[in-house]
Amino acid sequence: MATTPTEPVVDRKEAAKPAQSSNRSHKPFNSFQIAQAQFDRVAEYLTLDPATRDLLRFPLREYQFAIPVRMDDGTVKIFRGFRVQHNDARGPGKGGIRFHPQETIDTVRALSMWMTWKCAVVDIPLGGAKGGVICDPHNLSAREQEQICRGWVRQVARDVGPVIDVPAPDVMTDAQHMLWMLDEFERIHGGRFPGFITGKPVGLGGSLGRTEATGYGVVITLREALKELDIRPENTQATVQGFGNVAHYAIELYQRLGGRVIAVACWDQADQCAYTYRKRDGIDLQQLSSITDHFGGINKHKAADLGYEVLSGDAWIEQEVDILIPAAMENQITGDNVNRMSPRLRIIAEGANGPTTPEADAQIRERGILLIPDFLANAGGVTCSYFEQVQSNMNYFWEKDEVLGKLDVKMTSAYFAVSDLARRETLSMRDAAYAIAIGRVAKACHERGWV
Repeated sequence: MATTPTEPVVDRKEAAKPAQSSNRSHKPFNSFQIAQAQFDRVAEYLTLDPATRDLLRFPLREYQFAIPVRMDDGTVKIFRGFRVQHNDARGPGKGGIRFHPQETIDTVRALSMWMTWKCAVVDIPLGGAKGGVICDPHNLSAREQEQICRGWVRQVARDVGPVIDVPAPDVMTDAQHMLWMLDEFERIHGGRFPGFITGKPVGLGGSLGRTEATGYGVVITLREALKELDIRPENTQATVQGFGNVAHYAIELYQRLGGRVIAVACWDQADQCAYTYRKRDGIDLQQLSSITDHFGGINKHKAADLGYEVLSGDAWIEQEVDILIPAAMENQITGDNVNRMSPRLRIIAEGANGPTTPEADAQIRERGILLIPDFLANAGGVTCSYFEQVQSNMNYFWEKDEVLGKLDVKMTSAYFAVSDLARRETLSMRDAAYAIAIGRVAKACHERGWV
């Protein structure tokens, strides 16, 4: 698969260990640099040749563009949009489109790279891509959001599609956004192409089980980790950062397994800060959902009236729990807060993309905490997106139990493969997952003759 690199090869097990670094947590985190550093460490372990390393360290192609939108007040505002296609050696690009006021091209680059590894680690025939728009849907009307969606598609309509690059929802986008994008794509190309985009409404090409898939996938991997540690779910409690779609369904399935969530943290749009909502005897998921807005923000006054303690936004990480599920944004577990985690903590299941910085990663490993890495733990979403893409292209749809059954098989198989390699080679779960994923992508690039 690879030739000998020009630089000396170090011991494979040592090369895969997280590098120790000085405390840089006071500086802004660059997600793309983190993604590249994670890749570099495992590329050394795999002894990838220089050309393969250079190919996989950067996206194959990327698009940056302006989206002019006439606002409801009659003014025209220019929004910045992105689409990054990291690698498509194993199949069409796959990755969500997020709307966020702090979106950057480097964030999108990192997310597209992680999507490549995510598709490869669960062994689905897709590559990695990601998109975004710098905007805040909280402050936009439905019509304005629709114009952004249609404008985004118009800018990249020739460079995406069912056999090229298949978008999906991400942070602050949903089925309605996907449907607007699909409609615009079909207008431009003059036909029906439901396989162009996933995360669509059920009945308009969407898949049953897609809504639950990411959160369920997190807990399927968590379930297998608990089995390996010989811990019964009903004897555990957890705290979750985030209360959007991923967090909601992760909590639901975890509670069905018998676990107890004692705290959740989420963003408060009115106060422009985050809060942690704690109930020591366990949160009531349906009750909290009833006082939550469309973006997963909990009404703190109503929560307090229902008996929840309202704590600071960073209090989620220091609760006395066995399990942490970060399911919000990247770079949330850092060198500054990693030491605040409970001594009883046994497992971190990364529901979000890139929630842990390399410095925190090293300390988590030193403490012997089992970390289920993001691109394995949250791969349920892209796995079910692949199922939706297949169904849309066939124009034949499966029942929900069949979809979730296929999801369980895929996620469990991927977890076993990563866990087995980690045990055999004395690697962290993250490095083992990277080794499997990068190895598969590098092999595809070699077999295609790209390097």
